[in-house]
Amino acid sequence: MSDHPQQQPTDPEEPDFAAMLASLLGGADNPEVTKALGAMGIDKIDPATMGMIGAQLKAMMSGDAAEPFNLELATDVARKTVAAQGDSSIGNAARQEIEEAVQVATLWLTDVTDLSAVDGAVHAWSRAEWVDQTMPMWRELVEPVAVGVSTAVVAAMRAQMGQLGGEDLAAMPGLPAGTDPGALMGQLEPMLARVSGSMFGAQVGQAVGALASDLVSGTDVGLPLVPRHGIALMPANIESFADGLEVDLAEVRLYLAVREAARVGLFAEVAWLGPQLVAAVQAYARDISIDTEGIESALQSIDPSDPAAMQAALSDSLFTPEPSPAQRSALTLLETYLALVEGWVDVVADRAASKHLPHAAALGEAVRRRRASGGPAERVFSQLVGLELRPRRLRDAANLWAALEAKGGAAVRDGAWAHPDLAPTAADLDDPLGYVDRFISGDTKDEMDAALDALLSEGDSNNP
Repeated sequence: MSDHPQQQPTDPEEPDFAAMLASLLGGADNPEVTKALGAMGIDKIDPATMGMIGAQLKAMMSGDAAEPFNLELATDVARKTVAAQGDSSIGNAARQEIEEAVQVATLWLTDVTDLSAVDGAVHAWSRAEWVDQTMPMWRELVEPVAVGVSTAVVAAMRAQMGQLGGEDLAAMPGLPAGTDPGALMGQLEPMLARVSGSMFGAQVGQAVGALASDLVSGTDVGLPLVPRHGIALMPANIESFADGLEVDLAEVRLYLAVREAARVGLFAEVAWLGPQLVAAVQAYARDISIDTEGIESALQSIDPSDPAAMQAALSDSLFTPEPSPAQRSALTLLETYLALVEGWVDVVADRAASKHLPHAAALGEAVRRRRASGGPAERVFSQLVGLELRPRRLRDAANLWAALEAKGGAAVRDGAWAHPDLAPTAADLDDPLGYVDRFISGDTKDEMDAALDALLSEGDSNNP
């Protein structure tokens, strides 16, 4: 996109949008305008971020179609977030420690699973490097939400603009007297959508930057975030995780390397799993209902000069509280897959590490407690997307995989990943032993197969 926008009309009857938006983003005194801008989250973004957004005004005026998610801005904000929290580059010694840990972990895993060893690159990442490498996937996951937020923000802005009187409009710089609010909104909507994309991108950047300080590895959230099945560990965060565990740091590093190598290997070997997880997140996000009335109500009921109050109100009112049937279905599928992945990793990591690490069981329990409780960064992401990336039924899934292994061995356990129709469902987590019996006997037809069989049977009985 060019940094040199098209020249604006010089006709005095035409609104000077550039002057108007520059004034608004600089902080207009009109309280109604301030409220309307609150719908876009302007007053809950830090000054440095606002400076970046203001610098993009010229690009916004170019007339190109608005993007619902500003990837460049999100990445920049996330990097600034991790820098503010403290981040440093990874030295050669730390990289060598990670590479050696992954090499050992891979060898241990070959003894307990038939899944092929991962041949992707091994990475020792700083928090900023994790942000850079995973942000494209975050964009893919949350873009459906960004589209809904952009639509809702424009609608809220339109409603606020409709409440402005002639005197209010006359006070806005660059507007001629007698400007019609409806016509003005029609011309402003593309730019408002672009501003909304920047605001949402900034919020995603803040959330992802916060997550970067909590995670210990590339796929720690249970999603295939790392490109090309690379195995990535974060030395600084591993040290933070090890604090207070009374376990040697080298042992902690090895155990976490086993978990990450197992998870990445699962994503690499089971081709349908990663896309199914991503599709479940997108299906949930795509059907999110943005509470436009709640946003408008929040803007009218709080002091627009109080950024903390504005942020709290919009966080509470952004999404409708009741998920749709489609969302509930997508959420059940997502939670089931997350639990199955982490449960399988629990079992396999225990089998691989318990033979070599004296504190493997304690480390496994520490990981489970950490995932079950969630951290502040995870809650930030939940507020942003309306979705918790937490395997709620992790223990149920681990029990199922362990029972399957006890009945048929590691090969049978891993064979359940061969096809999505064979993989356990949410109902199977309620009855793991029943699933094990059905799987061992080969009776793993899904509901559609059962319904088709019943229909064919009925047709045969009517046609002797």
